[in-house]
Amino acid sequence: MGRITVTSDCRKIHAGLAARAATVLDCSPVDGEIVLCDAGENPSAPRGAMLVSLSRGADAKLTRIGPNRFALEYAEGMDCGALAAVLAAANGGGPVCADPASTAMFALAQRVATADIPVLVEGPTGTGKEVLARYIHSASARADKPFIAVNCAAMPEAMLEAMLFGHRKGAFTGASEASEGFFRAADGGTLLLDEIGEMPVALQAKLLRTLQEGEVVPLGQAAPVPVDVRIVACTNRDLPTEVAEGRFREDLYYRLNVFPLAIDALRTRIGDIAPLAFAMVLRHCAGEQVPWIGEDALAKLARHPWPGNVRELENVVRRALLLAGDEREIGPDHIRFDNAVRALPGSDTPSIPLRTDGSARLADIARSSEAQAILDTLDACSGNRGATARKLGISERTLRYRMADMREAGLLAAGGAR
Repeated sequence: MGRITVTSDCRKIHAGLAARAATVLDCSPVDGEIVLCDAGENPSAPRGAMLVSLSRGADAKLTRIGPNRFALEYAEGMDCGALAAVLAAANGGGPVCADPASTAMFALAQRVATADIPVLVEGPTGTGKEVLARYIHSASARADKPFIAVNCAAMPEAMLEAMLFGHRKGAFTGASEASEGFFRAADGGTLLLDEIGEMPVALQAKLLRTLQEGEVVPLGQAAPVPVDVRIVACTNRDLPTEVAEGRFREDLYYRLNVFPLAIDALRTRIGDIAPLAFAMVLRHCAGEQVPWIGEDALAKLARHPWPGNVRELENVVRRALLLAGDEREIGPDHIRFDNAVRALPGSDTPSIPLRTDGSARLADIARSSEAQAILDTLDACSGNRGATARKLGISERTLRYRMADMREAGLLAAGGAR
């Protein structure tokens, strides 16, 4: 955790805000020095430290005055926004959290990082599992070594083995050059295996051997190659259920599950929403003057169930910045949530559009019926893709492909969580 300094003038003039911000930052996964001061001061800050100066005014305003310096002006009654803005500005680009459950999880992750053991990160899609994995790497003794992230669901199944373990030139058709593979690329550092539940069972056996022996056997090569890699695996599936149903090896599950960490859905981490929203505004707004998020807009964000979690929140913030344009404040009218295409309540019209010229083809009808079944099952499963795939009798990989096709065809909102 970083070191937080609150100047004496800041403690006197901004007592409530400064104390709350210091308390949260002291428990947050920030690295380096943070200085909170009054706008009338010019404190000396260590090189690279984040400095946030506070002042009171009629309006709320956040200004970027340098790479690591921000000025915050806030008014009475804007406590939620002011605290969130301080937390986002002081963060310096690292993980942002304020909810007690999140700060406790990151504190535990910091302890886990010091032990060179595998970590299994579990949580719904879009909750920030890769952010947590990167934090574990940065807080470990391997921080100056490579961090390699691999999405097991995004790579073609036929190529996954070669991409993980490497291959010799000519090992298979199209292998015109040798490749070291992700394990050797991450040697000495950390390898993130995202969506580990999507890995084919046959490949899980080879992964297990690599974890047990600390070596890989590239395709087309007989001699093993030693590797020193720390594994962080992420999943949005219930792996014990996957083990029980024969889709995931039990021995690999126990090899990975040395220390499990769980990230809750965003809707249960209400305290994280406002600081995350301000952090995303800072990320996507390069100008000196940073748009403010009004209290009514923050309240609207807090009431939303967030089926798409942090990923959906980022969509909403980027959309709000676009809708706000040159306005200095993001209001509730600028907040537009991700929604899949749906039928109007009480309407018998299908929610998936068919051809309107009276010549609907069988392929169109089939696609429409399939898309509607996916949307209805997603609703019944509260947006849980793993449960939806199981209920439909398909793999989660297939479900993802189907949903991507639906977005391309305009049958699902772009960026939608469902």
